Amino acid sequence: MSTTDQRPLLWVGHIFLATTRIAQSAEFMGQIGMRLVDQGDDYAVFELRGGTHLILTQVRQFTPGEADFDLMVDDLKATHRQFATLGLDPSPIEPGHIHSSFNIKEPGGNMIRVLSSHVGDKPV
Repeated sequence: MSTTDQRPLLWVGHIFLATTRIAQSAEFMGQIGMRLVDQGDDYAVFELRGGTHLILTQVRQFTPGEADFDLMVDDLKATHRQFATLGLDPSPIEPGHIHSSFNIKEPGGNMIRVLSSHVGDKPV
């Protein structure tokens, strides 16, 4: 471990999301700003800031719900406007104590919460 590297030692490596519509869900993730790493008939891998990877997996059936993760952006209002312009129908922004947020639904039916950033002034 470097004594000059002030970043935290750990980070999230992978997050997962099941979908019945892999092609449409993969297109959606690219549209909202994730970087495609690899894609097959039943999976897609996307890179997010900080090196975290989203693994989309094709399933035959499931009950969509709230994703087990949320996304954080630098400028929530600008992101909300961008997603609305793209026709992604974001919910209204809800003010919060630590984060303000809105929700978007990906094509497989999962609801993903998008949060304002609370990153401090130390490297992450």
